Amino acid sequence: MNTPQPPKRFSMIREFHLADWFTLGNAVCGVGALFSVMSYLETSAVVHVYFACALVLAALIFDVLDGRIARWRQKSSAMGRELDSLADVISFGVAPAMIAYGCGMQGLYDRVVLAYFVACGVSRLARYNVTAETLSGGDGKVKYFEGTPIPTSIVLVGVLAVAAWMGAVREDLWFGQLLIGGFTLHPLVLLFAVSGSLMISRIRIPKL
Repeated sequence: MNTPQPPKRFSMIREFHLADWFTLGNAVCGVGALFSVMSYLETSAVVHVYFACALVLAALIFDVLDGRIARWRQKSSAMGRELDSLADVISFGVAPAMIAYGCGMQGLYDRVVLAYFVACGVSRLARYNVTAETLSGGDGKVKYFEGTPIPTSIVLVGVLAVAAWMGAVREDLWFGQLLIGGFTLHPLVLLFAVSGSLMISRIRIPKL
């Protein structure tokens, strides 16, 4: 009679590859950006907006490096892919939306658009994870993206950084505000609506 074997213990740290540590760096930068936005809301010191935007840029650098390191070492895993997606949601979805909120896009319609942007980013990443094997064409390498990758939100962060530098935040936000049905919409927030819509589109973008 065979004796049942105890379940194999799973050590998460031991399962991490070098690229996964860079992915965690991405996530940490994203969380740091959120803290900086909260500091800005509390103190009104615009330097915190600069810190938040710089941290999203740092997250992008970590995101690029983790992919390059994974290819260089030829080590990747399903856990690494999921980890990358979770980090990207924080750094390139939630963080840009919160920076926009901190800069003054705080009306009801603004919040709806920013929530839509984050939802699109989450959906985009989920779709990629599910279809990555199909898109690879059997050789293990994805040749193109469907919809714009979520890190393209760095463009929106750059716009907000310039706006903060020029003093165009809060009441002085570019394009002002509209009152629709008693609720506020800042037209600048529509950039987030466009970005989110492009992420969930079927546009094919070659992967470099």
